[in-house]
Amino acid sequence: MLLIMLQLRDLPSQEILAKFAARYPEADVTAIASFLMLLRVATDLSLALDACLSKHGLLQGRWWVLILLMREPDLTATPSVLADKLGVTRASMTGLLDGLEQSGLVQRIAMPEDRRSLRIQLTAAGQAKLDAVMPDYYSRLRLCMQGLSAQQRSDLQAILSVIDQGMDAWDAAAPSS
Repeated sequence: MLLIMLQLRDLPSQEILAKFAARYPEADVTAIASFLMLLRVATDLSLALDACLSKHGLLQGRWWVLILLMREPDLTATPSVLADKLGVTRASMTGLLDGLEQSGLVQRIAMPEDRRSLRIQLTAAGQAKLDAVMPDYYSRLRLCMQGLSAQQRSDLQAILSVIDQGMDAWDAAAPSS
């Protein structure tokens, strides 16, 4: 599945939001403004991460797989665990792993006790790729966040956690007022 991110570069003014709120009584102007700004910043961050990773010959999905494997004590995980941790389908994970394996960044290891079962292992080349990417990533991330104090960063995490807890509002059932 191809994900196309659209960006609203021209965020609505308070006047425009007030017009919408007059027409749609459910509209909360401050919630709308906050949501649109958060959405735009999140999209900008994702695009910036894509640009950074592409300089290193990676895409986000593949990079996250390498990160997840590096987090494991033995540098291995099953494809299903990786798929669950990334929030992708098993089929999508197979595609990510195929590309990583072709690049020599991971290897599939058959489990002798069950030939149908396998684990994915980060290779030395995969670790070397991360060792090349991560300093660039961390430098850019530090520069991006340098305008926030440690307390503001902590507050931001708390605020985003509250928003994350409200994600049920986007489920298929229509919300009640």
